[in-house]
Amino acid sequence: MAQDPTTAYDRPPQPPQQQDIPGETKKMSPSPDHGETSYVGHGRLTGRAAIITGGDSGIGRAVAIAFAREGADVVISYASEEEDARETARWVEDAGRAAILIPGDIGEEEHCRVIVEEAARVFGRIDILVNNAAHQASIEEIEDISSEEWHRTTRTNLDAMFYLCKTVAPFMKPCAAIINTSSIQSKSPSPELLAYATTKGAISNFTAGLAEMLAKRGIRVNAVAPGPIWTPLIPATLPEEKVEEFGANTPLGRVGQPAELAPTFVLLASDEASYITGAVVPVTGGRPML
Repeated sequence: MAQDPTTAYDRPPQPPQQQDIPGETKKMSPSPDHGETSYVGHGRLTGRAAIITGGDSGIGRAVAIAFAREGADVVISYASEEEDARETARWVEDAGRAAILIPGDIGEEEHCRVIVEEAARVFGRIDILVNNAAHQASIEEIEDISSEEWHRTTRTNLDAMFYLCKTVAPFMKPCAAIINTSSIQSKSPSPELLAYATTKGAISNFTAGLAEMLAKRGIRVNAVAPGPIWTPLIPATLPEEKVEEFGANTPLGRVGQPAELAPTFVLLASDEASYITGAVVPVTGGRPML
């Protein structure tokens, strides 16, 4: 049954809330929708194997659930959020697919190599890489951004993506897909998210260049650019007053849910997107990507 997108989910304000980084799903109010009860698969990814970084919660969990219901086995890469990761794995296994949990710091090149080699060893193939893990912090003045914070953001959001793409490409065959998570911040940066927005702009550029580089191998590379999406990163990294009004500045008038991102990732991973590469697909609630 069709739904009015302006009223499909609750509208702001969200209840006041704050968490420590990286945040936990169970502490969020309202609970995010990852498609647990709504996503219906249609066999678009049958027999394929995927790696999803940041797969424990938020967008990563929604994508893992959707991929599994479309027929894919999934490697769930995450930093240390064990409880969230196990919950995501449970949903993947409930869909009848295999889930591998690999915790660790993707900012380390050796750990990225471990993720890829373990996926290849267990599944015998790697068809999809989703570079989704990210770090952000809200800091008002450039003088207050420490070198440590800047490097943590770039190594998580950019370095890891490079390490994983470089390592996974030799394992991929024609029809494989790499999907990066950019952001509306790549085009409309919030000054308090300077480091994060900078990396998201770079991700869009990296996507375009890598798409051209890998086209001759039949490997497609695209990005999804979310707008304001209700994930644990929000109450963990934004001031309480911004959490309350998060999503209110979109034309649809509300925050987006992780479940509303997953179908775009499925499309870009599937054969239905055979002529789409080098694209950045906005899922922003109507906010323009200028």
